[in-house]
Amino acid sequence: MEAEVEPMPQEPTHLVVMGVSGSGKSTIAELLRKRLGWDFAEADEFHPEANIRKMTQGTALTDEDRWPWLRAMQAWMTEHAAVGESTIVTCSALKRTYRDLLREADGVVLFVHLDGDPAVIGERMEHRSGHFMPKSLLPDQLNTLEPLAPDEGGIRVSIEQTPEEIANETLERLGLA
Repeated sequence: MEAEVEPMPQEPTHLVVMGVSGSGKSTIAELLRKRLGWDFAEADEFHPEANIRKMTQGTALTDEDRWPWLRAMQAWMTEHAAVGESTIVTCSALKRTYRDLLREADGVVLFVHLDGDPAVIGERMEHRSGHFMPKSLLPDQLNTLEPLAPDEGGIRVSIEQTPEEIANETLERLGLA
């Protein structure tokens, strides 16, 4: 059973919109940014060029590739919290150990796991342009994904609704509506 999360409004809050590539992280994060007015960053902005090259070539990243990337995101959230700002960041956050590192950011860190049918996600990946992650890496991401545990401070939201419905559900369930 998934626990509902109630962030403390006086503390900076960080929403990590997570899920496999193609789950709609950027779309949902942008809607949340518009509604909340919080600073927003795409996880892809934190990847070193070597990581982007690997993924573009269809090579899955290793944990060693991911740690500097995750630390950079965690530092970005902490920098914003230091000046009292809440943030939204997209990040696959596939493993609990990755989420544990992100949770070390100052402030309250909440995860929004966008989850759904792999066939729907694959179809989306086929029709998007301008992204370096090929559909061929989706099975690796799905195999790596460790769903949120009840004690992780987050919610699972089905992608099988409109982006507006996903954003509405997210804000309502997190007490940010």
